[in-house]
Amino acid sequence: MSNNPSKFLFCVLVLLSLALPVVAQRARKPIIFAVLNDGKTFEPVAFIEKGQLTQTVDGADDAKLLAAFSNTYYKPKSAYRLIFGGANAGTVSVVSSDPTAECSRNMAQVSVTPVRAKLGGMVMALATDLPIKNGGSGTRRKPSPAERTEIERLVRNEFSRQKISANALKTLKSHNLTALDVDKDKRADFVGSYWVDKSKTERALLFFIAEKNDKGKYEFGFIEYRTIKQADVMSGDIKNVDEGVLHELLLDVFDYDQDGVSEIFSYLPAFESAGFNAYKRESGSWKRVFEGSNYHCGY
Repeated sequence: MSNNPSKFLFCVLVLLSLALPVVAQRARKPIIFAVLNDGKTFEPVAFIEKGQLTQTVDGADDAKLLAAFSNTYYKPKSAYRLIFGGANAGTVSVVSSDPTAECSRNMAQVSVTPVRAKLGGMVMALATDLPIKNGGSGTRRKPSPAERTEIERLVRNEFSRQKISANALKTLKSHNLTALDVDKDKRADFVGSYWVDKSKTERALLFFIAEKNDKGKYEFGFIEYRTIKQADVMSGDIKNVDEGVLHELLLDVFDYDQDGVSEIFSYLPAFESAGFNAYKRESGSWKRVFEGSNYHCGY
C-alpha cells in the first residue's frame, strides 16, 4: 500500500462516495400511505420492514425528522402505486408538501391518475412504493340487497347483545359496508362501520370484518363495539360523530407481506390526529397487527 497520506485519503473518499448512494437507498423503507380527502391528500400509515408494519415519522416529531421524511417521500412528482380493492389501480403523484405547516406537517397534496377508483367521501384508498408481486383481486363494491340484509341481521344481533334497545335499532345507520375479496376465492368479505343513537347525546359504534363460514353463512371475524358520549367529544357536539369523526373506517386492503391474503387497513379520523389500524387473518379470525397515528394540530 502507498505510504502517501494524500493518496490514501483520496482512495477512502472515493470509496465513501460510492457507498453513500447504496446506504441512502437502503435507508429508504417501503411505505404505505392513506389516500384521503377525495384523492387530494395522503399521509403515512406505516413502513414495511421484513414483512412487518412499523410506525413512520409522526406529525408531532422533531422538525428535523419531519423535514428529512418530506425530502425522502414527498418530493414533487414522486409517484406511488394506487391500491384499490387490493390491486394496482393507477398512480398517486405528489404535488406539494410543507413540513412546517401548522396542521399538515406530515401530509402531502397529491393527484390521482387514472380515476378508475372513484374516490370521495368515505371511499378512500392506499398508496405504496412496495413492488407488487401478488396483486389483490381488485374487488371493491357495494353489497347486493341480499348481502346487506344478511350482514345487517348480524349487526342488529350484536347491538342487541350489547343491550341496545329495539327502538334504537329502528334507525340503524352506516358509514360504509364494502364487499372485498381478500384471498381471491371469489367469495365476498365485508368491512363495515355502523352506529345507532343510544340517546340524543350518546352513540353506539360497531366496526367489523365479516366473511362466510364453512356452511356458507356470514359471521364476524372481528368486531369492535364502542360507545361515545357527547361529553367525551372534543368539539362538544355529538353530531361530529354522526359525520364520521371517531369512527373506524375502511381504507382498503393490501397484501403487504405477500402471503396471498390481503390485510385490511382502517382509518380513525379524530380532532387532532388520524389513527390507522391493520388487520391480518390468523387461524380463521382477524387480528389487529398494527396501530399507528399521525398528529395534525391542536383542536
